[in-house]
Amino acid sequence: MLSRLVLPILLGLGCFAEVGHAADPAPKLPPGVKLEERPTDPKATKIVLVAGSNYYKPGEHEYVAGCAVLMDLLRQTPGVFPVLAVDWPTRPDTFAGAKAVVFFLDGGEKHAVLKGDRLAEVQKLADSGVGLVQLHQVADYPKDLADRARAWTGATWETGVGQRAHWVTTFKTFPDHPVCRGVKPFTIDDGWLYQLRFIDGKTGVTPLLRTVNPKSKAKMTDDAAIVSWVYERPAPAGGKAGRSFTFTGGHLHASFAEEGYRRFLVNGILWSAGLDIPTAGTPVVLDTAELKKYLATPPAK
Repeated sequence: MLSRLVLPILLGLGCFAEVGHAADPAPKLPPGVKLEERPTDPKATKIVLVAGSNYYKPGEHEYVAGCAVLMDLLRQTPGVFPVLAVDWPTRPDTFAGAKAVVFFLDGGEKHAVLKGDRLAEVQKLADSGVGLVQLHQVADYPKDLADRARAWTGATWETGVGQRAHWVTTFKTFPDHPVCRGVKPFTIDDGWLYQLRFIDGKTGVTPLLRTVNPKSKAKMTDDAAIVSWVYERPAPAGGKAGRSFTFTGGHLHASFAEEGYRRFLVNGILWSAGLDIPTAGTPVVLDTAELKKYLATPPAK
């Protein structure tokens, strides 16, 4: 009799959940990392990092851990306030006032921008002149979105055109561009997205890094070998010009042990935010022995 009385009350209060539809667990974050913090200084350069939550293998596609490292590195530049969102911001004001947004998550048919009204959100960011940064697989868009994404970033990876593979590369020389200031040679084993499709004439695009697949039998053109570039976006009607930076590597968390790698990424993010890059590059001090502390505990099987 009691259960007949209690059940309607629970239902009325919204306290009765359907079996199998429990709320998703909160993402596991590295120590000291908080979600969607608000800058304490209204004059700070706000940079939002959007990290995918899905888990791959230990040390690979470590989106949250990688963004946590980048946040610690970005904080070393005075006046910069990095903000972390997992999968996508849950607060309506998280993107507000951002000078740049960094996307480090899955691409293709699992691309985060495909859900809800996120395409419109990214378009609004681009039209407002906000810097856009793509790391690793983010440059992989479904074909029906490729033209739109190229207008945001200057180039995309497309199924049927692009290639992807893993190999070790040593980058020894760099072009004369602010993103490359102070970048020392570095060697990384990475999963590259290459043979990209650029906007017509590559107008506004400056290639930064090229690497050639050592296993490829066909000779790669210079454009096919581009794996990182910047794009100076023209101002749309009624909008503002902006900057975009893409690096299609980023597969291994261990790559952060390379100083040149760290500085290259941080320079690119800050340049996209419209900041001046010092001649010696940005500070990127990191105790590489502490890299593992950023890794989250693997989810239970």
